[in-house]
Amino acid sequence: MRLKAISTKAIQPRVHLAALALVSFIISFIVARTFTYFLPNVVLGSGELHIHHFWFGIASMAVGGWLGINYDHKEIDTLAAILYGVGGGLIADEVGLLLTFGDYWNGLTWTFVIGFAAFASVLILLGRYRKTMLEELHDFVSSKVSLYIGVFLVAISIAFIAETNNFLIITISAGLAVTATLIILAYVIHKIRKPSQKQNPK
Repeated sequence: MRLKAISTKAIQPRVHLAALALVSFIISFIVARTFTYFLPNVVLGSGELHIHHFWFGIASMAVGGWLGINYDHKEIDTLAAILYGVGGGLIADEVGLLLTFGDYWNGLTWTFVIGFAAFASVLILLGRYRKTMLEELHDFVSSKVSLYIGVFLVAISIAFIAETNNFLIITISAGLAVTATLIILAYVIHKIRKPSQKQNPK
């Protein structure tokens, strides 16, 4: 039995469902955080047993994932995306609690949520406008502006790393420095390849 290669043309990203899941994630997180802020003593449990709402998040994501895997139907796909996003929001609301074993208000939660939302947004935009974004990225990398920005970001990142002992700032600055270095390398490679492309036109 021969397996057919998966064609990328046959894979159609369902950006509307990804966007719906992301919106549900953000709303769920805001609702959970607001509820906990104004009603901190309202919990489900008895005695020492306290059922945190990340358990409801896990259940919601499990149901949403199961529906999305088992059924190919417009309304069910929409419901699955909402349930998956809501579950993710409930879990994300207690990331600080889970990582610190007790500190619900830890700033790690906001860092995680903002980072995840930004990452998911980029993926959604790539799914919808990938061709246009790649063309604009190519134009940016081939211009001198990218070189200037890259050098500036590397210098700023090194300055932040040298002047602080904060782990989060160092991590972000290091990531920014790596990204800026890649931008500079892309510009240099583009300039090296450009003359050869002129000498060998197709």
